[in-house]
Amino acid sequence: MESLLVNTPSRRQPDFGRLLKVLRRDGLPDRVPFIELFADAEILAAALDEKPIYAASADDYEARKAHLRQRIRFCRTLGYDYVWAGAYIPFSRSLLRSDDTAPLAKPARQWVNESAGMIASLADFEAYLWPAPESVDYYDLEFISEHLPEGMQIIAITSGVLEWVMWLMGYAPFALALYDQPDLVEAMFQHIGDLFATVYEATCDMPDVGALFIGDDMGHRSGTMIHPDHLRHYVFPRQRRLAEIAHAHGLPFLLHACGNLHAVMDDLIGTVGIDGKHSFEDTYLPVAEAKRLYGDRIAILGGVDVDYLVRHEEDEVRAYTRHVLEACMTGGGYALGTGNSVANYIPIRNYMAMLDEGMKVGIY
Repeated sequence: MESLLVNTPSRRQPDFGRLLKVLRRDGLPDRVPFIELFADAEILAAALDEKPIYAASADDYEARKAHLRQRIRFCRTLGYDYVWAGAYIPFSRSLLRSDDTAPLAKPARQWVNESAGMIASLADFEAYLWPAPESVDYYDLEFISEHLPEGMQIIAITSGVLEWVMWLMGYAPFALALYDQPDLVEAMFQHIGDLFATVYEATCDMPDVGALFIGDDMGHRSGTMIHPDHLRHYVFPRQRRLAEIAHAHGLPFLLHACGNLHAVMDDLIGTVGIDGKHSFEDTYLPVAEAKRLYGDRIAILGGVDVDYLVRHEEDEVRAYTRHVLEACMTGGGYALGTGNSVANYIPIRNYMAMLDEGMKVGIY
């Protein structure tokens, strides 16, 4: 872990303009910047040789402040040019839980119930306690803005419109409702899309926000999670609305979306208007191939395969990272990071080795 610190401090001096050159594909930065949608709390702590900090609830402001300070230290120390933060929208949803088996374990691992959700009918839709715009919590954005190190800005992250529809309905019931209850599906997308637009307007008006980053998973390894025509009808118009809000404020709109989206990439670039794409996996689209296919139109972000980071030794991760840099640096428009996020099951030494290679090799 200490290997990153042998690099000169000037290499790690934050400069959001460095990342902005990549996101706008506007010339070459001094070095390849780093980017992630987020890193798990356990990774933050391990990288800093500290203990993870968790908030027991959204109202636990002392723990939230301590965690946000740790996040800022993490981003500043490891060479990021930004800190990620997002508004908290108080949705309620159905989650499943189990013990975490990762080496850097969470208190518990949880995931969405794919088989059943909280909304299965128009009656459920009307009865659901929808968050009011005034209930949205912007505290994390405000706190980080007040404590940003010099040279850094905020990348505001949100979950996605499609994700929240699927999370509230359950993926399997939602898939059936696309055919059996189109009125319900339309109502879901309209309501959630409107709420997200309100959040985006407020977020874009906040100080120190330099880009918007939406996480909206739309695919699996072999294709999109729903038919491309359904994406075009329900999802892309809402995503386009969010992109237009970001662009009206002069901010890049970045998309994190897992899965094989080959069938709709032209829609995402030409219709939605994304400025950068994040989340790649070697099994369906290695990041070097993504740079070849789309790098003349959008920024390519991350792409160091998470499975590779988990399963290989440090020297192999270093060689893999150098290969990614060699393939993706040409012409600019690339930021280094994982193919998904810095999950707590990634060995910390491998993650740090990836960044270290970026510092040493990713120099223009």
